[in-house]
Amino acid sequence: MPDGTLPRPGDITNRTLRSAEDLVAAGLLPEAAREAVAQVTERYSISVTQSVRALIDPTDPADPIARQYIPDPAELITGPQELADPIADEAFTPVKGVVHRYPDRALLKPLLACPVYCRFCFRREVVGPDGGLLTEAELDAALDWFARTPQVREAILTGGDPLMLSPRRLGHILTRLSAMPHIEIIRLHSRVPVADPARVSPALLRALETEKVLFLCVHANHAREFAEPARAALARLARAGIPLLGQSVLLRGVNDSAGALEALFRAMLRCRVKPYYLHQLDRAPGTARFEVPIEEGRALLRQLRGRVTGLAWPTYVLDVPGGGGKAPLGPDFAAPEAGGWRVEPPLGGEPHRHGPVDGPQ
Repeated sequence: MPDGTLPRPGDITNRTLRSAEDLVAAGLLPEAAREAVAQVTERYSISVTQSVRALIDPTDPADPIARQYIPDPAELITGPQELADPIADEAFTPVKGVVHRYPDRALLKPLLACPVYCRFCFRREVVGPDGGLLTEAELDAALDWFARTPQVREAILTGGDPLMLSPRRLGHILTRLSAMPHIEIIRLHSRVPVADPARVSPALLRALETEKVLFLCVHANHAREFAEPARAALARLARAGIPLLGQSVLLRGVNDSAGALEALFRAMLRCRVKPYYLHQLDRAPGTARFEVPIEEGRALLRQLRGRVTGLAWPTYVLDVPGGGGKAPLGPDFAAPEAGGWRVEPPLGGEPHRHGPVDGPQ
């Protein structure tokens, strides 16, 4: 099984793979699929770093790492329930690069480039290697919006991937945000530590130094993504004093079993990453092959309760279409009934019944 060790250069050198031709030459795509995948790339970007390539087992047609990154012709089929902007970023954009959906926090999207392009991404219509990098004037306008919006206490850098910025530019953004008295928390969401761990350099760590509370939320969906290079990158971040959170998407063929989720969350914890969110798939165009029904997701988490430490337990959420925000999905273990509560035991067995509790509630 692939262990994250980088392959030796061959027909494809140690550069990122960005085309159907690259994928065929790297042995990640059969020649017969080249033309169909090339059509997908006319609409959606490809990017597979050498770190991710090293995780893929090319002999396994159901490889869960490949499924996340290798294009499929099904991406060009848009279902009636699928939306180009499923969580309504655009409707909540007061200035370019800012999304303000919740009263006390807002997103800053300084660029739209990523180290890898996930085939299920809810921003897949806008992200790509062209980068969508805010100009100096656009970045100033976005930061000025944060400065004059005192109800916003948390700035969340996303995109794209903010760790794709140069350390100088990232440091500039963090310095500007840190100077705002009302900003209490800065959060960054990134796939870099697992998809391109060499980017977690001393210069990047220096750029992340700030007097404000700063969290880094690492996006990973399968335990194998935590190979040795990723573990080393996350250790560097942890030694720098940066609290690490984990976010994942529940994906058919990637982590849609209790065993796969348990392995993923345990792998996160071993790297000092606290599982934070497990997302229900956002219905972006061409993503139906990844969808796991909500009731199935609830059943999977129910199987894990009591089987893993509470530290490994994320909040299972759905971003309500149309910009309604994140709604927790459960599962529920307790239900009211006449005279008290009926509580399902986490590990099975007979349910417990609790009568009314006396005293203050």
